[in-house]
Amino acid sequence: MESRLIEKYLAYISTVRRYSDRTAEIYRSVLEDFVSHIQVSDDNELADSLRPNIIRGYEVSLMERKLKSRTVNLHVSVLSGFCRFLIREGILKSNPVRLVKRPRTEKRLPDFFREEDIRNYFAVTEAYVSDTPDQTEESYIRRLYRAVVSTLYNTGIRRSELVGLKRGDVDFSRSVMRVRGKGDKMREIPLLPSFCKEISLYLHAVDTMAGSVQPAASPLFVTAKGRPVYPELVDRIVRQELGQADGFSGRKSPHVLRHTVATGLLDDGADLNSIKEFLGHSSLAATQVYTHNSIEKLKNVYKSAHPRAKNGGKNGD
Repeated sequence: MESRLIEKYLAYISTVRRYSDRTAEIYRSVLEDFVSHIQVSDDNELADSLRPNIIRGYEVSLMERKLKSRTVNLHVSVLSGFCRFLIREGILKSNPVRLVKRPRTEKRLPDFFREEDIRNYFAVTEAYVSDTPDQTEESYIRRLYRAVVSTLYNTGIRRSELVGLKRGDVDFSRSVMRVRGKGDKMREIPLLPSFCKEISLYLHAVDTMAGSVQPAASPLFVTAKGRPVYPELVDRIVRQELGQADGFSGRKSPHVLRHTVATGLLDDGADLNSIKEFLGHSSLAATQVYTHNSIEKLKNVYKSAHPRAKNGGKNGD
C-alpha cells in the first residue's frame, strides 16, 4: 500500500525538521514494516489502526523476531513521531503510543578513544598540513582525510553536520565555526588557532586543485575531483585513518570521535551545560551519559591509587 500520510510525514521531517536522508530512510522502513504487519489497504484504515492494543501487538511481533530492545524502541519511537504528526494534521486526537509500555534497554556507555592515541595520530600525520606540500592528488587526499578527522575531533560535530558545512561557515576573523544541527538549529563552535591554520591551508589546497578561489557557499570538504564529501566517504575516511594508526581498537567512526571530545571536556572540568551547547544537544539528559565514563575512570583511579584499595581494602599503613 502506498500511503499519502506516510509520504507527507517523510516530507515533513526532511524539509521542516531537517532530518538527514539516512534518518528519513530509516523512518520509511519502519513505517512500511508497520503497514505490512497490520495489513491495511488505505490511509483511513492506517489511521484507525493506530491504537494502543495494535501498536502493542506490533511491538510483541518485533520482539518475537528476536530484535534487540534498542531496535524495538526505535520502531515504537518512529510510530510515536508519526502519531504526533497526525495530531498536528487533525487526524488523531491523542498519541496512542503513550499508553504502550516499551521494553527495557541496558544503558550503553559511549565508546571513546584514549587521549594518547589521538595525540599520536595527529603527531604522525603532522606532515600532511605543512605549508608547502607537493600539489599532487595523493597529497591532497592525505590533507583532506586528516582535515576531516581533525574537524570531527576539534569540533565534536556530527557526521551529517560535517557533510553540510560550507566554506563560509568558518569565520577565521572570530575563530568560530557555524554549524547547522538537528532541527535546523544553528550554533557556533570556538576554534583553536592551530585548527584554523590547518583548515586555511586545506582550503588553499582546494583552490589550487580547482584552479581558482572557490565561493563561500561551496562545500567545505570536497574530493580531489571537487565533489562534496558524503556520509559513507566520511565513515571510510575515519576507519582508514584511525585503522592505520597505532593504538586504536574497537569501532572507528565519526560518532566515537564525538564521544571522545565530550568525554575529554568533562574530564578536564567543563560543565555539562557548556558541553551540551558545544555538542548541540537539545536536552541535558543526552549530555549526562558522558558522566558515566568519568565515573568509570574515577573507579579505576580509586582502585589503583587509594591506600585502602592498594591494601586489598584492609586498614593500616
